[in-house]
Amino acid sequence: MINLHFLTRLENSVKKYWDFPVLCNYRGSSYTYGQMATQIAKFDLLLKEAGVNKGDRIAICAKNSANWGIAFFSTVIYEAVAVPILVDFHPESVNGLVDHSESVILFTDNDVWQKLNIEKMPLVKAVISTTDFSLLYAREEAFANKYKEMDEMFAKKYPSGFGADDVKYPTGNDKDLAIINYTSGSTGTPNGVMLRYECISANVDFAQDRLPCDRGDQIVSMLPMAHMYGMMFEFIYPACCGATVYYLGKMPTPAVLLGAMAEVKPYLIITVPLVMEKIFKGKVQPALNKPIMKILTKIPGVNQLIFKKIRTTLLNAFGGKVRVLVMGGAALNPEVETWFKRFKLPFTIGYGMTEASPLLAYEPWDTFVPRSCGKAVESVEVRIDSSNPQKIVGEIQARGISIMSGYFKNEEATKAAFTADGWMNTGDLGIIDKKGNIFIKGRSKNMILSANGQNIYPEEIEAAFNNQDYVLESVVVSRGVNLVALVYFDNDKLKNDGIEGELFNQKVEEIRTNINLTMPVYSKISEIEVRKEPFEKTPKMSIKRFLYS
Repeated sequence: MINLHFLTRLENSVKKYWDFPVLCNYRGSSYTYGQMATQIAKFDLLLKEAGVNKGDRIAICAKNSANWGIAFFSTVIYEAVAVPILVDFHPESVNGLVDHSESVILFTDNDVWQKLNIEKMPLVKAVISTTDFSLLYAREEAFANKYKEMDEMFAKKYPSGFGADDVKYPTGNDKDLAIINYTSGSTGTPNGVMLRYECISANVDFAQDRLPCDRGDQIVSMLPMAHMYGMMFEFIYPACCGATVYYLGKMPTPAVLLGAMAEVKPYLIITVPLVMEKIFKGKVQPALNKPIMKILTKIPGVNQLIFKKIRTTLLNAFGGKVRVLVMGGAALNPEVETWFKRFKLPFTIGYGMTEASPLLAYEPWDTFVPRSCGKAVESVEVRIDSSNPQKIVGEIQARGISIMSGYFKNEEATKAAFTADGWMNTGDLGIIDKKGNIFIKGRSKNMILSANGQNIYPEEIEAAFNNQDYVLESVVVSRGVNLVALVYFDNDKLKNDGIEGELFNQKVEEIRTNINLTMPVYSKISEIEVRKEPFEKTPKMSIKRFLYS
């Protein structure tokens, strides 16, 4: 059940907050709700003149910016289908996905445009710059002429000026296709996930109910806009509900990110566990490891004063107005999670995927159960494909109004994604307790079957590795009958501590021994392969495991 269409929420916010900022480039240009609505209305006229029909596809491939947001809203308000494409994809992949989606308009920035080949996108009628909304390409001169006349056409349609009373966004289209979102390729070739208007509305409903925002609330957008996690919770939901979004553009350095947080003072942090783990290991853990701190943190009362100070310091680093930190996309390091709980840091772990647009599970930080990823959100049902879902691991399956319609132009993949009774296979393995808390054990594609038939979940072994000193990240793979851990170490810390040469080899073996002491016989690691470079990752910071298996 959807309480309110997301475009109704947007319309209401536009009318209520006409002169207040909504989309801002950090330390750059910005739009008020009224200015955004005006530009959307201009594009509405242009798309009609270009012969774009309801249901036609419009691709967006550009770095995060206020203009990216306007391109998206212009598309779905026109009732065309938005096709967000990750700017990090190779130009050949972008060409292919624009063509595969049958997009007729492309929004892109000037840098990306220089790398694309229009001849490989034969259905595209026009290319519009997200840098400054200039026309980069028109297949026909008639469109170019109409583009030049856009302001004139707009003035003619609204001779008394365009105001809040002129804003009317479409509803009654809940079942219609709104987005084709190509997955980030963490397991290979991207698929075009088809999401309906109701999918978006359901997620915005949930977010505004659990994480309400309004005029005066601000958020920093740092995740890729073309990925559903960032698109939904750092853009669509806050913009629809009265908040102001600040775009950092490309992925910032930690210094730039913290500087922006201190200046913007966001009410909500949406991030991936890796970011918080780096902050903990770089800023907090060294202090906790000091001998005096190890003693003080064990003294009742004193430890609470220390933890309160750490919590305040962490929250102040994010601007001091953060009400909750929401992490998703991967599991949080168990040791870090335990410390965060001791600090009473307002964090929680969500669970979702592009195919769920994206949220499947969530729980508020104060009732969140450690090691879980929350409970099923209101728009979906979740079940475990297991004879005993509370104890025996099985595939996590879901159904509901926020679940995708299928994969665009891929009936075989769509059929494989759903069970005979209509539940979507997530590909994740887990259990669920009596209260509905979901515990993920790993990916079904990652599960390793041992020689004696035991199921091995590499993510559990990797979590143990990532708790070890000097380990930054790891991937466990099967090599014949042996398990091998690929490990990337903190080389700067090793060097600072004088651990090099033979001492380093001894440390590696010590880590392997420590891990094996905690593992059952069938999960013991036979060898550690030391990686010199970090693992290649998707834009949501998940390791591209298929490259290393």
